Amino acid sequence: MKKKLQLKPMTVAALKVVRMNDMGAFLDAGTGNTSDDILLHKAQQTAEVSIGEVVQVFLYLDPKKRLTASMKVPKMREGQIARLKIINVTNDGAFVDVGAERGIFMPFAEMRGRPKVGEIVWAKLYSDKSGRLAASMKVSDEIRRASKPAENIKRGDKIKGAVFNIIDAGAFVFSEQRNIVFIAKSEMPRELRIGEVVEARVTFLREDGRLDASLRMIKENALERDAEKIFDFMRKNGGSMNFHDRTAPEKIQAVFKLSKAAFKRAVGHLYRERRIEKIDNGFKINEELGIRN
Repeated sequence: MKKKLQLKPMTVAALKVVRMNDMGAFLDAGTGNTSDDILLHKAQQTAEVSIGEVVQVFLYLDPKKRLTASMKVPKMREGQIARLKIINVTNDGAFVDVGAERGIFMPFAEMRGRPKVGEIVWAKLYSDKSGRLAASMKVSDEIRRASKPAENIKRGDKIKGAVFNIIDAGAFVFSEQRNIVFIAKSEMPRELRIGEVVEARVTFLREDGRLDASLRMIKENALERDAEKIFDFMRKNGGSMNFHDRTAPEKIQAVFKLSKAAFKRAVGHLYRERRIEKIDNGFKINEELGIRN
């Protein structure tokens, strides 16, 4: 008696080889009807198979919508997390590479941010309501369980990792040492993207073993950098600038990408070094001392 086909695409199954031909091996679909047997093409075999052998395969639909098998199965199990590459983006979601014959779908609702093709993000495998494998970027709980308290790390140390979540207050990073690192928004000189790999400076060690970090340069280094940025702007604009203490912060941010406080510190530094001097509507380069070789 013929049974209803229970196997679905985008799943992994262990199936028996029941016959072979020039195209490859045919796997028992469990319906009792040989017309339902599933082709495991020679091109989708990672090792030689024989009749009676049970092989683990990844099932997917071929271009003609036929259920087809491949021995290229996902390199991770359900519930596991890994850094996965985005290989396609659609209006409904994205597809990630898990090492299988086909990419695994990530629904729009399971995304964090809007990943682009080529980006690598933290994600996990799960089974959706229909039993098909799917991917999700909602991995905070899994990362928490996989993390460990920071050891032998002190303030000022550099730590490298990938962003796995961004909230209004800042970004969370999972470091190469499996530490959870928080970077406050005030410690980001620019916006970060989910999946982006960053190197940050440790600023605080929490009692629970987590870390706070900053992407900003140490203030002394940042001061020199900001001062040179302003001085270079003046050189390229006739030796002067119409920016001063009363300039709107938005205008300073738009031109120099600096906060007003950082701008004032940098201008003060240049003024104390006598590289610039005040004019009615801003500053100009001191012609005697301003130019450095």
